[in-house]
Amino acid sequence: MTITLEEKQHFQVLQNQLKNYWQEGDILDDDDQDILVIPSFSIDQKVGKKVVGFLHYEERLLFSLIRLRNPHTRLIYITAQPLSPIIIDYYLQLLPGIPFSHARERLLLLTTYDSSQKPLTEKILERPRLISKIKNFLRPNKSYMVCFNSTILEQKLSLKLNIPLLASSPELLYWGSKGGSREIFKNCNILYPDGSQLVYNIDDLIKEITLLLVRKTYLNKVVIKLNEGFSGEGNAVLDVSGISHLFLNDLSLEKKQNLVAQIIHEAKLQGLGDTWLTFCDRIPELGVIVEEFIEGEIKFSPSMQGYITPSGKVEIISTHDQILGGEDGQIYLGCKFPAQENYRLKLQELGLKVGLELAKKGAIERFSVDFLAIKEEEKWILYAIEINLRKGGTTHPFMTLKFLTNGHYNCEDGLFYSPEEKAKYYIASDNLQKPQYHGLLPYDLMDIIAKHHLHFDSSTKTGTVFHLMGALSEFGKIGLTSIGNSLEEAEAIYNNIEAILDEETKNN
Repeated sequence: MTITLEEKQHFQVLQNQLKNYWQEGDILDDDDQDILVIPSFSIDQKVGKKVVGFLHYEERLLFSLIRLRNPHTRLIYITAQPLSPIIIDYYLQLLPGIPFSHARERLLLLTTYDSSQKPLTEKILERPRLISKIKNFLRPNKSYMVCFNSTILEQKLSLKLNIPLLASSPELLYWGSKGGSREIFKNCNILYPDGSQLVYNIDDLIKEITLLLVRKTYLNKVVIKLNEGFSGEGNAVLDVSGISHLFLNDLSLEKKQNLVAQIIHEAKLQGLGDTWLTFCDRIPELGVIVEEFIEGEIKFSPSMQGYITPSGKVEIISTHDQILGGEDGQIYLGCKFPAQENYRLKLQELGLKVGLELAKKGAIERFSVDFLAIKEEEKWILYAIEINLRKGGTTHPFMTLKFLTNGHYNCEDGLFYSPEEKAKYYIASDNLQKPQYHGLLPYDLMDIIAKHHLHFDSSTKTGTVFHLMGALSEFGKIGLTSIGNSLEEAEAIYNNIEAILDEETKNN
């Protein structure tokens, strides 16, 4: 799919409307707007299909329904397959101070009835009558579109509907890739792992691994990353401990490359169902980098999340410690808010540098930066790993907290406070998955929630909010955000939910 020069110019005119409407105010708090939510994760679908229940990840943006707390806001939410009515009821019942029926009248739910592997936005573009229905609902000059990530597909849909897209232009996608991230870190003078530029064939990859080992003969592992990945999918870890010491010898570059070539097929793929051959098939299309594997006895994987307003102002909105899984800790499972006190203010400082650099390039809306935090001799060292120029796994839990509590993030201490100035903490996951949960319907989950009083408590602003409920029956997988007045309380709430689900399904 291509876009013409005329379309690019028109898209820029639409984007400029955002700057004109919201010079300083927060677009997310503005009332009397029509919001089109396109929860399409428009990524390489060969990567996406390896994520269990990937189609149901469209439900991660259902926190947007809480925007209906603004009494004049209207919202369209589109999914590939119909959502269970009880899931919609669940979110609308969370709205503070708004009658359920009033919110429901301002919500239009649409579906493509298409469960194929195509991105949702592509499915919408293939249905002109659906586009006409959307266009008829939206009010001119009072509408905009939000998405999970911005690609040429979302740009095309924005143009067909003639409404602005609250997201960075697809022309900036490179700066959210593995290769682009490394360039940004270099420009910002931020510490990041030694590694390579982007290459597009296996011979160049072998050469880059060799050059990395020449520079750092003490390495035990290196990480090979496809330029576009998701939650650690598209990463491979190669154990080089058996050959790296040989690089101390006076060998020719060619012989050193031969050493790498002999073991490269042994790289451990982090994604489900991947093989080295299928991984290599993607290199000419997507590109690949190699980085040193950062070792450390005490090691955490924090991230920061920022927001660039349409007028170019950069705001820090959260920090997290990510929960990673997989044999080599490359797969995103969930997060804890906030990041540890030892380094969360430093995360904000480094993230602000990245945000300002992205803003110079014209980026808007959400971005995040993943780091590694290594403790060495009572000092924390932060390595920048990757930029996500889109919403991510830490977006929906934080926005759920913000919308439900109407609180605020304080950059001075990196904590979130309710209107009563009570600090709030949470633990969130997209990956609570067990075989015995398989077959649970959304209605069954609601029965369990009611029986054990697991509702989010709006009076104390603590409790759990569930998501990915549509993935329960087929995949035995559920997402949840457990909010407490301390991290210990949030973890206790989360663990209690898991224990109750285990007990309720023990005979399944």
